[in-house]
Amino acid sequence: MRFFEDIPVGARAETGAHTFSAEEIKRFATAFDPQAFHTDEAAAAKSHFGALCASGWHTLAVWMRLNVHSMGEEVRKLSAAGAPVAKIGPSPGFEDLKWLKPVYAGDTISFETTVLDKRPSRSRPGWGLITMRNVGHNQSGDEVIRFTAAVFVERRDKIPADGTAP
Repeated sequence: MRFFEDIPVGARAETGAHTFSAEEIKRFATAFDPQAFHTDEAAAAKSHFGALCASGWHTLAVWMRLNVHSMGEEVRKLSAAGAPVAKIGPSPGFEDLKWLKPVYAGDTISFETTVLDKRPSRSRPGWGLITMRNVGHNQSGDEVIRFTAAVFVERRDKIPADGTAP
């Protein structure tokens, strides 16, 4: 992971893509969101969706897996180049989650992240808070999911927000 100081506002990164299969949609939904339009193709065809579609929580879970994988790839590349690697802290949460269009069996969703804001943390000296917009588009370019998330990232300079020396 890059250090807080090295992540510019406006930076955009592709975090990966995933194709949702009918079997995967049913498996996830059976365990976590057992509504008929997620678990049964015939019932889904009669629903307002018109076909089997993934749970929004499934779409979000796939984003999380790809996001963690993407960060791991960045760490491997930085380490291989001999560059220092920053720690990533917890996420204080997300907001404005929108499931904009259904994700149907066979859809491939590509995810991207854009840094919206960053600020030194007032409560965690040596850390900064990065706020990002995360979106997923289907193979037709339609936005299917969007939300804003934040995460703590280690600061290189380790200067607390109050300006005192560490």
